[in-house]
Amino acid sequence: MTGVTATWTTHETTSAALGTLAAEGATGALSGERGIVYLSAGRVVHVESAFAPDLQALLTRSGAVAPDGWWDAVDRGGTQARVGHRLVDSGRLAAGALEVCHLGALFDAAYFLLAHDTRAHRFRPGAVHWLGAVRSVPVEVVVRESDRRRALLDRIWPSPDIDTVPLTRAPDAGAADLPVRRGRILTQVDGVRTAAQIASALACRTYHTLVELRRLAADGLVTAAPPASTPPTPAPQPHGVVWDDPDTALLRRLRHALEAL
Repeated sequence: MTGVTATWTTHETTSAALGTLAAEGATGALSGERGIVYLSAGRVVHVESAFAPDLQALLTRSGAVAPDGWWDAVDRGGTQARVGHRLVDSGRLAAGALEVCHLGALFDAAYFLLAHDTRAHRFRPGAVHWLGAVRSVPVEVVVRESDRRRALLDRIWPSPDIDTVPLTRAPDAGAADLPVRRGRILTQVDGVRTAAQIASALACRTYHTLVELRRLAADGLVTAAPPASTPPTPAPQPHGVVWDDPDTALLRRLRHALEAL
């Protein structure tokens, strides 16, 4: 795969294709089975996956940005791929807060693409994401972090099905004696919601939700739900949710390390 000037398909895994594109300094979008990775000059600038809440969900449902402020930034900056810049320039969000939230969303989505490495589908050279560049990350850092997350989650409970399928509670499962975050997540398990839907409803990052769900599974309180014949009901959108993120400090350290690089 040289001369990245036209859309191509590949039989490589997503991580292998990313390594090739990074070596070539490519810019564009690589589609995989579970999402899309956006590259600029061979570095990852954005990742999307249906299995992880996107930046909009994290910012608006946590109360960090009002919904009308978000859509105003999209309307004014979307066609120029400058939505992130509009949020900051308008004073709706501090640049540091945007970077930290963006990194969290990027690594959450990348986990689903890379931790269970499946075949890449196609690469579209020159494609850019409407958010615009916020913080770029080397491909090897993204791959390494996804592997680290997979290893940690498997040590807690070695069943990746928990990450993507609807979940159900054990009949006697109660939240009263659990840590606050874990109990709050357990109350959202209703037989139809997936980890991503639970994370979105609580304005939490998906990885933190997966950690707690796997702990609940290890304790026998949560299992994969049987196939449902009816579509899942929309997850409630709580008001005044506090975006409590124990990995914020880690993401800040990562941002500082990237700046040093």
